[in-house]
Amino acid sequence: MNKPLPLQGIKVLDFSTLLPGPVCSLMLAESGAEVIKVERPNGGDEMRSYDPKSSEDSGNFVVLNRGKKSLSLDLKDSTSLDFLYELVKSCDVVLEQFRPGVMDRLKLGFQDLKKFNPRLIYCSITGYGQFGPLSKVAAHDLNYLAQSGLLSLVGTGPEKDTPSLPPALIADIAGGAYPAFMNILLALRQRDLTNEACHIDVAMSENLFTFMYWGITNRDLLGKSPSYSDDLVTGGSPRYQIYPTKDGRFIAAAPIEEKFWNLFCELINLPTNLRDVGAPQNEVIETISAIFKSQTSEYWTSIFDGKDVCCNLVLNLDEAMTDQHFIERKIFNSFVSDGDRLLTALPLPLSKDLSDTNSNKPYPKLGNNNSEFINRKAS
Repeated sequence: MNKPLPLQGIKVLDFSTLLPGPVCSLMLAESGAEVIKVERPNGGDEMRSYDPKSSEDSGNFVVLNRGKKSLSLDLKDSTSLDFLYELVKSCDVVLEQFRPGVMDRLKLGFQDLKKFNPRLIYCSITGYGQFGPLSKVAAHDLNYLAQSGLLSLVGTGPEKDTPSLPPALIADIAGGAYPAFMNILLALRQRDLTNEACHIDVAMSENLFTFMYWGITNRDLLGKSPSYSDDLVTGGSPRYQIYPTKDGRFIAAAPIEEKFWNLFCELINLPTNLRDVGAPQNEVIETISAIFKSQTSEYWTSIFDGKDVCCNLVLNLDEAMTDQHFIERKIFNSFVSDGDRLLTALPLPLSKDLSDTNSNKPYPKLGNNNSEFINRKAS
């Protein structure tokens, strides 16, 4: 007999759209919660319209909303409001990511819904939090990275003095979705102890400071903020670099510790006078770059194969998804149906023993579950 999932019996009313909230509610759904996605009648979540399309909706929407239900309602309609008040009585969690004040104006704020459910966990995801000078400023992931100082730490260009555009939506997922999921679980546990409601204020921008633990410490101890690419893990050291090869590929080299560095230097035949920690770091980086450019990526991967030097080839996404390690880990073995085909389900940081990630599930068409909830209310 299969074990019950951790969030079995938990019901989530999800008003969020696009990325941060939907990733959070996807993890809640995969952990056993019933997630009811509330969408506007005309078009639904904006993510449904994004390219590339899979069947009638965006492929992005399909993978982000696997296993959820869709309830299509006009939030400004009094009938919808009454329906939601009744529904929230049986819900455990409400998730929203409007700007501060929007849910209050819709009469769906924490204080409004708490009257109908005094044990409600209410989670708000915003860029800058529920209060403060920036709380109502319009912004996106890149803006949060800039405001927090994280964007200033890695540079590009000849002098490495131009901020580098990140290849991932760090604030949305690492600063928004993950903290929301974590705090919802904590709030549910606290509710077990207190039997009380809770309003969680997730501010994506401030959650980015955790990633700069070393920079904050350096600022305190050295009296200045770190600048572009001047530190160990931001491009200032030859022991943590990306080196181009002769055939246009790249090697990610991170032999930080002395035992790894010494072996790395031997394998690439770095001149002895450049191996010491006191050697001019820019000169060392330039010399190593020239060494890597003298040989192909195949040569370097063969040199490092089986050696403890923390070096590997920079793979593209297709290479990574077909890498033998990830195949054996079975992280791409679950799918989501769009009605016509199966798309690869989004891998999530959930233990396979605590989630239902290894099954094939559909995504909800807009308003797909309206009749279910109307009938449920009528009964």
